[in-house]
Amino acid sequence: MFLTFVTFLPLAGAAFLIFTPKENAAAIKQTALAVAAADFLLSLFLWTNFDNTTHKMQFELNVPWIEAWGINFHVGLDGISLLLYVMTTFLTMICVIASWDVKKYIREYMIAMLTLSTGMLGVFVALDLFMFYVFWEFQLIPMYIIIGVWGGPRRVYASIKFFLFTAVGSLLMLVAILWIYFHIQETTGVATADILYITEHLSAPLGTQKWLWMAFFLAFAIKVPMFPFHTWLPDAHVEAPTAGSVILAGVLLKMGTYGFLRFNLPFFPQVSYEFVPMVAWLSIIGIIYGALVSMVQIDLKKLVAYSSVSHLGFVMLGIFALNPYGIQGALIQNINHGISTGALFLLVGVIYDRRHTRLIEEFGGLSKVMPKYAVCFMIVALSSIGLPGMNGFVGEFLILLGIFQVNAIWAACATSGIILAACYILWMFQRVMFMEAKNPKNLALQDINIREAFTIVPLIILIFWIGLYPKPFMDTFDTSVTHLVAKVSPDNFGPSPRNRHDDQRGKHARLITPTEMASLHHKLQAPKKF
Repeated sequence: MFLTFVTFLPLAGAAFLIFTPKENAAAIKQTALAVAAADFLLSLFLWTNFDNTTHKMQFELNVPWIEAWGINFHVGLDGISLLLYVMTTFLTMICVIASWDVKKYIREYMIAMLTLSTGMLGVFVALDLFMFYVFWEFQLIPMYIIIGVWGGPRRVYASIKFFLFTAVGSLLMLVAILWIYFHIQETTGVATADILYITEHLSAPLGTQKWLWMAFFLAFAIKVPMFPFHTWLPDAHVEAPTAGSVILAGVLLKMGTYGFLRFNLPFFPQVSYEFVPMVAWLSIIGIIYGALVSMVQIDLKKLVAYSSVSHLGFVMLGIFALNPYGIQGALIQNINHGISTGALFLLVGVIYDRRHTRLIEEFGGLSKVMPKYAVCFMIVALSSIGLPGMNGFVGEFLILLGIFQVNAIWAACATSGIILAACYILWMFQRVMFMEAKNPKNLALQDINIREAFTIVPLIILIFWIGLYPKPFMDTFDTSVTHLVAKVSPDNFGPSPRNRHDDQRGKHARLITPTEMASLHHKLQAPKKF
């Protein structure tokens, strides 16, 4: 019951705001912040009471919902979903604070933000396929409204594009869900949409599994977004208000990577194993393409948006390394990207509020005018390029370590993305902060204020915490990752042609063997010492 309460508390807060007079803007903002802060503190209680020695679901509630169809209200958390859940409550609180200066339809804005929070939380706790799909679609509506009402000049175009892209992928996933539901009923005699039950009992011809895998893949790849399904993302980011961009980068994109870990890998382990080369090359293309396109952007927000395509390519590469290092790196990088990119969007929002422009050429010399802002920007920028001692380094190192065990060529190609990231981030920072202050409009800019500091400083603290001592975070999902890796091990479904040594491709162009997987499992403690 406690998990259900935490999940639906923001929605209850949104319902309460409906009856708050819209003229009382201060009370609306304070209520929304109180609800978001309480939800975050309660989610911390879940984390501190989580047993990280088991991969099983915790805080479970499983009660009948639509009994005739075998659909239950089934929620729970494991190590893979817990940190994403906590990050969602944390970023929602940050976004409410960042939205303090919203001028129009304040009540409606806060209602949309809190409703969105419940939709996102529901995706991470749902353990019934029908429930999962309801939450997956539900969170689209408030995000669509936030972009379409409070966004930039092209907000309607961006919101419709965001909705259509995601909806198309979702409909394909719905077809796969229905097929699985009826197949389970036919083969086991049990009418259920329970994800845990399906994971253990789903069996279908390999050809059918590939079609099902692709249906889920398209839904999640669009959400990530992977190349070439990324085209909706820059428009959505650029036109969304600052808080909308933070939530979009910090949580909504992570639903795609979470979907691969919750469905594609455990539902279809053999097919996932077979599709590793395809996903790896798409991820590598996304890493390099996103970095190159970021390098030529003249708009700060669009630069950060395209950098997400590159960074999420690393996450996908880690997931489909299918070994402990890669998946652990992907999970921690999920959190890192939400923190670092969320902070970048907040920092871009700070100067946009003052100058009402995001063009890089409009700035220059801000380090002299806004020294505190420049320091914050520098820390977040270095985090984004993976400087050792900061959070980005931990995730990228583990991902590269994991993918190197699979294919050295893939690892080398992905590493080029880190070099390119340093190029576009540092070049942007130089032009904005250290060039000559030629524009007189920049000379009187106010430095970062207290409210803005309350949104950015907590993220900077997390940047150093994860960078210097990631053990509490990695301990959370250690056991769950070990269990997932065992689930997708080739030992479970026999030898695969891709697992054999192929002299023509070279000794590194093969997937890790079961023996090597076991060896990596024994070395899991090593990454935790960063």
